[in-house]
Amino acid sequence: MKSIFTEIDLLRIVVLVLLILPFLAVFGFGMLWLWQNGYMLHWLIALVAFGSLGYGLQQLLIRRERKLLAEAMTQPNPDWPPNADAAWQQVESLAQTCEPQDWPLDDEAWVFDLGQRTLESVARCYHPEVERPLLELTLPHTLLIIERASRDLRLDVAQNIPFSNRLTIGDFFRLQRWKEKAEKVFNIYRAGRVIVNPVNALLGEAWRHFRERSVDQARTELHRWFLRAYVRKVGYYAIDLYSGRLSLQDDEAVTSRTPESSAELEEIEETPTAAEEPIRILVLGRSNAGKSSLINALFGELTAGADVLPDTTLSIKPFALSREGLTQALIFDSPGCGSEHFNIKQMQAAAEQADLILWVSPANRPDRQIEREYLDALRAFQSARVNYHSPPLIVVVSHIDLLRPATEWQPPYDLANQQSSKAKNIRAAVQAVAADLAVPIGRVIPVCLMQDRIYNINDTLWAAILDHQNEALRVRLLRCLDAKKHAEDWVMLRRQMVGAGRFLRDLPGILGKRAGK
Repeated sequence: MKSIFTEIDLLRIVVLVLLILPFLAVFGFGMLWLWQNGYMLHWLIALVAFGSLGYGLQQLLIRRERKLLAEAMTQPNPDWPPNADAAWQQVESLAQTCEPQDWPLDDEAWVFDLGQRTLESVARCYHPEVERPLLELTLPHTLLIIERASRDLRLDVAQNIPFSNRLTIGDFFRLQRWKEKAEKVFNIYRAGRVIVNPVNALLGEAWRHFRERSVDQARTELHRWFLRAYVRKVGYYAIDLYSGRLSLQDDEAVTSRTPESSAELEEIEETPTAAEEPIRILVLGRSNAGKSSLINALFGELTAGADVLPDTTLSIKPFALSREGLTQALIFDSPGCGSEHFNIKQMQAAAEQADLILWVSPANRPDRQIEREYLDALRAFQSARVNYHSPPLIVVVSHIDLLRPATEWQPPYDLANQQSSKAKNIRAAVQAVAADLAVPIGRVIPVCLMQDRIYNINDTLWAAILDHQNEALRVRLLRCLDAKKHAEDWVMLRRQMVGAGRFLRDLPGILGKRAGK
């Protein structure tokens, strides 16, 4: 008992007693009056009723605050490549294991330790063969992750935690010290109250338990949310880094035009309407399937007769496409699969830089084995690149006017309710192409590309392209980020070499000044 009083400032205790003594006196006289007038039972019933109601409302507030905090929880980025899913699952697993008792906020080491554990869990997903994957991070990128995570967490705390902009860290720790000292004094009071008035002490202990349980639960929920929000923020930006989305330089837009697209626009003597990177649409398919005719049809009335493309294509060639509803685009014609001018490596390189692929397959050619082989080779190439979003694929079934009966051509044709033999055969061709090329039937569009018979281009096919534009924009974003990262590496290396050269140039003078001193 002596050690307790030696840790307490007696003058502060006297001040505290003088302040609360009038209130304690009113409470004591009030209890005496209730007992003398027979209202003690009514008071106890009211105490239990209001206490239960207050406890229930407190739980309701806790659930509401828990829902608000859950809505503010960091979510995975839909623009991440597929290999980021496993890394985010590791971040979520770590966040779910964070409990307030394991990470007390008064221990200043928790920020570093928990952040390091989060970075290690993400780094191990991308470098499973390395013994210490965290060491694979560069110092500037590590600082950038901390900077971005701290910025976002600051905004979340300011928006979701009351008085966080007024209370300092020192206030928090001073309140903690006062709370510990006050609890020691209050424990002495509780022991004395049991001796003086056991019934009143029992009721007081029950009420204190409910009150502290509600307050502690709210405080624990907030503490737990803060820890998990910290883990998710650090993990989010670590995955951003490994996905190529975190750039050390923010001086230009992420989707600014790449050098490849700029060179291709200059090649076709096209003046860009904006500095933004165009969507790249690649047209693939077998020889004589109608790839060039499809590009001509997509231009529609916006291109002059002199711009009509040749019937045969010897190499991958770009054309600028601009239509209402579509972001500025470059569309690429290509040699037919299996032709003497076709090169599978060239196709893979073009597909790697494409944001949308149109595969043209003729409806009157049932021998689609060669198309399936090249399409499977393209899919295997794309699947092997784990840090990559495959561009959406739309299959365009051409030459539907040549299906039986060949002499009939009376569009439009309702493929849902086929009223003619032509419509039935077109529907059958669409199903066959979808099955032969292993493509969902919803992504297979039948068209006619014959002059004076252009059909299903400006409505169904164009609608499908616009429907996949957002997906293509996500692919473009990752492609631009990758290009920016490569360019950034060279820029940073050049700056570092210049800085190192200046340092070496000035080093003799610096050493001479120090020697003179």
